[in-house]
Amino acid sequence: MAELLINYAPYETRVALLEDGSLAEFYLERPRERGCVGNIYKGRVVMVLPGMRAAFIDIGLARTAFLYGGDLCPKLLDMEDLFGEEISRQNLKAPPIEDVLKPGQEILVQVVKEPIGNKGARLTTNITLAGRYLVYLPTMQHIGISRKISNEEERKRLKELIDGLRPPNTGWIARTVALEAQEEELKAEMKFLLSLWEDIQKRASRVPAPALIYEDLDISLRAVRDLMVREVSSLVVDNREVYEKILSYVEHMAPHLKGCIKLHEPPPDIFEAYGVEVDLKRLLSRKVWLKSGGFIVIEPCEAFCAIDVNTGRFVGKDDLEETVLRTNLEAAKEIAYQLRLRNIGGLIIIDFIDMQRAESREKVYEALKQYLSRDRAKTNVRPMSEFGVIEMTRERRRESLYALLMETCPFCQGDGLIKSKRTICYEIFRRLERMGPHVKEKIVAINVHPEIAQVLTGEEIEFLEDIEKRFSFEAEVHEDPELLPWEFKFFIK
Repeated sequence: MAELLINYAPYETRVALLEDGSLAEFYLERPRERGCVGNIYKGRVVMVLPGMRAAFIDIGLARTAFLYGGDLCPKLLDMEDLFGEEISRQNLKAPPIEDVLKPGQEILVQVVKEPIGNKGARLTTNITLAGRYLVYLPTMQHIGISRKISNEEERKRLKELIDGLRPPNTGWIARTVALEAQEEELKAEMKFLLSLWEDIQKRASRVPAPALIYEDLDISLRAVRDLMVREVSSLVVDNREVYEKILSYVEHMAPHLKGCIKLHEPPPDIFEAYGVEVDLKRLLSRKVWLKSGGFIVIEPCEAFCAIDVNTGRFVGKDDLEETVLRTNLEAAKEIAYQLRLRNIGGLIIIDFIDMQRAESREKVYEALKQYLSRDRAKTNVRPMSEFGVIEMTRERRRESLYALLMETCPFCQGDGLIKSKRTICYEIFRRLERMGPHVKEKIVAINVHPEIAQVLTGEEIEFLEDIEKRFSFEAEVHEDPELLPWEFKFFIK
């Protein structure tokens, strides 16, 4: 069974999903950095780019947001009461974006991806309103059932139930939690979501763009809505105000969950009490050791995330192929876990240890897919190449934990490496050689970081002395702990 923990502080709320006592998923939200996925905005078209089949929309954030032509919904765009003009309904499936949007036009949009790096938020006009059991699609008409509900009889029951309850020309998706949900539960939630959409329409018709029309739930209520699935036995929160808010929410959305909500009274801290704090310290480590003695290395890059598998200390007792296979199978499980835990999305390249036999490569590929099946994010995995490489994608809607918890190193500027001490010493030598003809019979004081001073006056001293003799000046090396390792200053006496 699984448990949900919510640790609240005025500056940060942290949510941990524990499975069999181990941290499986981790989320955090800070009031000053609150995300915008799920928010609905009334935006103003800034620029339409027919060649890219896209438009940039001002929704009031620091950067203009991006709307791809495939995410346009003509049904919503021709709502005269919202936008004051009617758009042609011809070619509803894929109208040219320049025929639908014009600069200055106001449009109702929803954020589907956070601004990431230098990219603005990604938008859609296909609005969705998520409840606990259902997702309402105001701009569509079809009925969908979560792919994780595999029982065909249950899928048929839910589809018929929703079809009988829904108003004409509305779309709905039954979420995984809707498994075995009763008619009254679905009917009550459908009524709530329809009323919410009506309120959104009214507000959108009154306010000028850009404006926030609807803000998605905060992280504590999203945890109840999205993570309180059948396998989760309890939710424990350590703040009474948040506890009362959650109880009020479930009273309207899922009354049967009230008995699962518990209040933790510190001390100790809730994460400490459940042993989660230790896991968090290792959360973003570059190297992750496997139980066998092998390890994986996780390297987030600009365009993708690279993961390398190594045997490490594991030498095995059988032949080489079996040793490699066992390491790769163990790595596949750990990789699926780490992707979910760190919320790594986008393109992912996994370099497993080379295996000679095709059946071994197939075993690792199937194992990885099986371990990824527990992930709520959508994944797409390509078969392993003969070189042991697997390409995959994982849905990315919010920032990864790297982006939330870390920032670019001010020393290496994100390179991950800095110049070696010897390289810095030789840069100093070249600078002295350029200065040499102008400092004859003078003293040149060199201020450097203490570690560089140690190398200059130690193993590299003969080269420094040679430059002094050639140009007839005297060099003095001074330690300055205020300088960064690659910084140095010259003073002429």
